[in-house]
Amino acid sequence: MRHIILLLLFSFVFGQNEMTVEEIIQAMDNNLNAKSRVLTSKMVVHGRRASRTIESKNWVVGTDLAFTEYLSPPREAGTKMLKVGNKLWTYSPQTDRVIQISGHMLRQSVMGSDMSYNDMMEDRPLVELYEATLEGSIEIDGRDHWIMLLEAKVKGLSYPKRRAWIDKEYLLPMKEELYAKSGKLLKTSTMDGIRKIQGRWFPSRFIFKDELKRNSKGTEWIIDEIEFDRDIPERRFSKALLRK
Repeated sequence: MRHIILLLLFSFVFGQNEMTVEEIIQAMDNNLNAKSRVLTSKMVVHGRRASRTIESKNWVVGTDLAFTEYLSPPREAGTKMLKVGNKLWTYSPQTDRVIQISGHMLRQSVMGSDMSYNDMMEDRPLVELYEATLEGSIEIDGRDHWIMLLEAKVKGLSYPKRRAWIDKEYLLPMKEELYAKSGKLLKTSTMDGIRKIQGRWFPSRFIFKDELKRNSKGTEWIIDEIEFDRDIPERRFSKALLRK
């Protein structure tokens, strides 16, 4: 009888620690996405000779609405971006023009960084975009990670294939390799500075590297402050606000 109880207890504990692929992806989406978020951040673009830091404030609702205002340095201050669904507009105070970014322009770098406009646009939940396969487990810096391959189940994604190293406690993709359909490595991304914010694990720093850029030193995106599930008025996402 005692052996049966121990066997049942072992099965229960083991079962509690195991997650399906779908549960892992859903947990990642729950950590990274929210009903809304307001954040201030810095983008540090590391060039071959020097680095420059660009500060901004972002308002985001779901995956369809986003408004970004750049605060510094003076050359970038006042530049704004608005995303509504699959449309993206930018405003430059130097030219006093609103431009819609579309087509091949979405592949262009944002302010000389390793991030493209497409990178900023594709923030739909992973569960909607990819089929996933667990490839194994690995220990990195004393922490257990799953290795997961994600392959696109919808057309038109910038990265039809991704490989992610997912921390088993944080349920975050601590490292990702982003591939073209051909299998060519396009970009890598990592995250660190994980902390608990409003009941979810969230990174305070992302590092992106464009693997097609020669001698790229990467781009850091540092989250200074972030608040989830805050009420944001609908007028925040108006094209008229780009010029104000």
